[in-house]
Amino acid sequence: MTENPELREPDLPRTMKVRQKALRTGWTTGSCASAAAKAAALLLRGEDLPGYVEVALPSGNRVTFKVEETVLDADRERARAVVVKDAGDDPDVTHGAHITADVSWRDEPGLDLDGGEGVGVVTKPGLGLEPGGPAINPVPRKMITHAVAEAVFDTSLDVEGTPDAAEITDPGTGRGLRVVISVPDGEVMARKTTNKRLGILGGISILGTTGIVRPFSTASWRASVEQAVSVMAAQDETTLVLCTGGRTEKGAMKMLPKLPDVCFVEVGDFTGAALRRAVEHGLRQVVFVGMAGKLTKLAAGVLMTHYTRSRVDTELLGRITTDMGGSAELAAEVARANTGRHAYELWEAAGVLGPCGRELCRRVGLVLERFAAEAAGTETSPIAAQVVLVDFTGERMIAMAGRMAR
Repeated sequence: MTENPELREPDLPRTMKVRQKALRTGWTTGSCASAAAKAAALLLRGEDLPGYVEVALPSGNRVTFKVEETVLDADRERARAVVVKDAGDDPDVTHGAHITADVSWRDEPGLDLDGGEGVGVVTKPGLGLEPGGPAINPVPRKMITHAVAEAVFDTSLDVEGTPDAAEITDPGTGRGLRVVISVPDGEVMARKTTNKRLGILGGISILGTTGIVRPFSTASWRASVEQAVSVMAAQDETTLVLCTGGRTEKGAMKMLPKLPDVCFVEVGDFTGAALRRAVEHGLRQVVFVGMAGKLTKLAAGVLMTHYTRSRVDTELLGRITTDMGGSAELAAEVARANTGRHAYELWEAAGVLGPCGRELCRRVGLVLERFAAEAAGTETSPIAAQVVLVDFTGERMIAMAGRMAR
């Protein structure tokens, strides 16, 4: 049942080495799409745009985007707006993309959101999106809905009170709106991503969970992770909570409310770097909180999990399925899964998510402790590791395994 994979910590891609300056944050395709959609909706309703539009991020903070281009059809039934994506200093293939929104009236009430040219179509399960639909992720969908609602109702809205799409209807005419997001040359951009392997065909995905692009995949981000661990240790805290992203960090804070915020580190791809620094500072407990994909990479022994340097080993998940008593048919289906999320969904549908999730967590914990022992130059790990698998909201704990420090 126990596997002892080779521990690997691949180097960063050459194009992502540290730059000799501070790195700028940028904006996600989701943020840009929401700004373009709001601009086009305002134009459609007769507003004179000053060239800039303000939208809300999921955090509630508001930011202003320059509107590069606007067009209103002669019959005033359709408007177009373009926002050029600035990805900051992240090595993002969509930097400079012209994120375009076409907004038109429709007789039915409510908001209809779709993808156009250059936005991929989902063809496989495991992405949290309906196959056959556009690759516009849930948070960007909500951001676009919120932005268009502000244009329709001519007011700023609290992000927590975003209306349902069905409620977005022009008060004066009773008509709804259709929003189509497109990205010229998006299909070409997508060739430099993993979209095709994931079953997203014909273009890029409209992504983002915070609305902000932070340069996670750089040596500077690795340095910031190491610094965060050092800061935590300087506060005489001994429990380090590593979270793979913003959603998992938010969920981890709810799970462990007694720990101060300084204990929580958004580790990104740099688990190995964080563990090495934790060993240097004599920390005794690590709690790793993540979703199925990242945990699978770690269980396979990969401590630097950037997508260009590792893949999700679904065959490992198939072996876990067998070890936990799953049928041969289920194990084979899991081994062929499109993504870690797809495997998770197969486990859930078969009623084995609990035991398989715990075994995945257990294997990750062993890898983390083996890595810590090697970093310390000892036979046994100086750090006890607990691992938590969360769902895809990042807030609900699905399984946990590992040991507590004594």
